[in-house]
Amino acid sequence: MQGTIDGFSYGAVTPVAAFLMACLGAALGLRCTTRSLRTERSFKAGWLALGATSIGSGIWTMHFIAMIGFSVEGVPISYDKPITFASLAVAIGMVAIGIFIVGYRGATRMAMVTGGTITGLGVATMHYLGMAGMRLEGQFEYETFTVALSVVIAVVAATTALWAAVSIHGFLPSLGASVVMGVAVSGMHYTGMAGLSVHLHPGALADPASADGRAASLLPLMIGPGCFLILAAVVVMFDPLMVMGTPDWDDPRAMNGAGRPPGIPAERQVPRFGTHADPASFHSRPRDPAPPGEW
Repeated sequence: MQGTIDGFSYGAVTPVAAFLMACLGAALGLRCTTRSLRTERSFKAGWLALGATSIGSGIWTMHFIAMIGFSVEGVPISYDKPITFASLAVAIGMVAIGIFIVGYRGATRMAMVTGGTITGLGVATMHYLGMAGMRLEGQFEYETFTVALSVVIAVVAATTALWAAVSIHGFLPSLGASVVMGVAVSGMHYTGMAGLSVHLHPGALADPASADGRAASLLPLMIGPGCFLILAAVVVMFDPLMVMGTPDWDDPRAMNGAGRPPGIPAERQVPRFGTHADPASFHSRPRDPAPPGEW
């Protein structure tokens, strides 16, 4: 028996909330990746790890917020916790590989393609592994073309986001890139769900309260990743370079013609040899040999 699917049981609430969560994770991840390019090598890995965990947690939380609005008419839905948390680990791990490639290799074409592909496949793997953790009296089937299209969207979105992280500077451009990635990740999710059909097992029991049980089973699982995103946002807010981008003294256009930041006085010019302002200069020039007869 074919099950009746509703992906918007709560109207626009779950899609909007999922989109905002995807944007938050992308914004934090991209800003951390950008920050890693402007820090010492000893701190680079920490910023990249924070960025990967932010993006992975954001897209995972986005997926399950959207799944709160997913229902099969009259059929209770539950989730296998080990598989559900495995999808979170896969998302963070594969996103980390892609981000570390770009973070250490820079904005080369090969690094962008490789890192974006791995990150996008991580997003898609998280989605379909999370779907595999769903438990109901039925079986899922997917349209091959729709699944392939959702993977392509994920890869293109991830590659574009990584390019933006290393190429676009400033808070507002990075915010725009985060919105684009949020749209793409949400689009990937709902594209994949559009190709889903459910075949119910014979004798599947109807449960009118299945929607309430679905929300109650998912919300506790998202407490941990949600708290992490809040802590990551606090880290970003308390690092001025993360928010404001490159400071003025790193910007060549802000130099005063003499190669110095505005407001910094010119360095006092000191004659090279034999001045009382620079006594050490008396010894900086080799003495000329004395003419014959002056000994």
